[in-house]
Amino acid sequence: MKTPFEGRLHRLIVLLACLAGALFALAAAGPAHAAGAPSGPTTPGDQADYVCTTRTQLRFGARCSGSGPGGALAALAKQGMITTTPLPVKSLDPSLSYLPFTYIRLSSEHSTALYGSPRDAREEKHPINSIDPGYDFVSYSECQIIDKKAVYMIAPGVYMPGGSDCGRVATSDFQGLAFYRTPDRPFGWVLGGVYTVPTPGETQKHTGHWVNRYQVVQIYDTAQAGGTDWYEIAPDEWLEARLVAKVTPDTTRPDGVEADRWISINLFEQTLAVYDQGQLVFATLVSSGLPGWWTRPGNFQVYSKLERDDMTGAFAANRSDYYYLQDVPWVLYFDQARAMHGAYWHNGFGYPRSHGCVNLSPTDAHWLYDWASEGTWVHVWDPSGRTPTEAKDYGSGGA
Repeated sequence: MKTPFEGRLHRLIVLLACLAGALFALAAAGPAHAAGAPSGPTTPGDQADYVCTTRTQLRFGARCSGSGPGGALAALAKQGMITTTPLPVKSLDPSLSYLPFTYIRLSSEHSTALYGSPRDAREEKHPINSIDPGYDFVSYSECQIIDKKAVYMIAPGVYMPGGSDCGRVATSDFQGLAFYRTPDRPFGWVLGGVYTVPTPGETQKHTGHWVNRYQVVQIYDTAQAGGTDWYEIAPDEWLEARLVAKVTPDTTRPDGVEADRWISINLFEQTLAVYDQGQLVFATLVSSGLPGWWTRPGNFQVYSKLERDDMTGAFAANRSDYYYLQDVPWVLYFDQARAMHGAYWHNGFGYPRSHGCVNLSPTDAHWLYDWASEGTWVHVWDPSGRTPTEAKDYGSGGA
């Protein structure tokens, strides 16, 4: 049997529950009109803040005026910018960052002599071969200090002298993005550190928000101002399109590609996207061919897959552009001497740099090497139309 106090408490709880239900129903129903007031469309001034709260406006936007307290948030929600949804990325296997080689750069001013023993290399006597000056890198498996001078073994029984210490090339740690489903909107990488601006075309002031090179951004809107394209990467934060390497997910198989697994290389954006069974599964930045050494547009297939390869060449008559790159990792040849491969000698991804090959960071090249097989389709395209397509404009290509 309830005591008088318990009875009053029960009635109070029931009363509060009824009141809460009535208030919720009133909020969900939309703007209220005073008794005797004419019915009809409401104006922003007709709506009281307590009728359409921010939460109600976000949940029942069609029943609320756009000028309510949650109007701005509701507008952002339509663009996907309310509590920004992260990209559907998944972690890359840390082992992909492992590079089985250690590299050093050679002199570009004079030939590098090679010797048959560590002592000969230390004393620089009895050379057995040499490497021409140029843009040269070699890998080494051993370095020892002999009489305060470094001696490198770059192949079994082949040595070269160095400086006072054992050196090594610092390789890029940039890596792309793997996805567990196709992203909902375009995204990209910032190509250089810069402040965002509050409106497209703004040149006199910025938001105070600095974005770094290689920072990933989502693109919620585009606009044009002063003949320049701009991307909105957050509410009231814009960047010039030229400062972002954009990927627009497109799972439609390109014309001429005859399988549901393909690699798409966008020469204008300097990006690479990988599609598998109707889903975008990986995307990253690349460095393709410079003008005059363009990466050729078209459809190709990987015809050779190598864990490593030496690459060398010279295109100028005086061989001033000679290069020798030893143990280039994770190589996928697809168009004569043009290949997708790891580039340990630079960190300039997002800009053309090569003699026609498609340079990737070592980690990205490793991921792509593991995913691809001989016969994988490669779709190379330039949406700007600036890259020549005539066969006469192309040689065999190079790194």
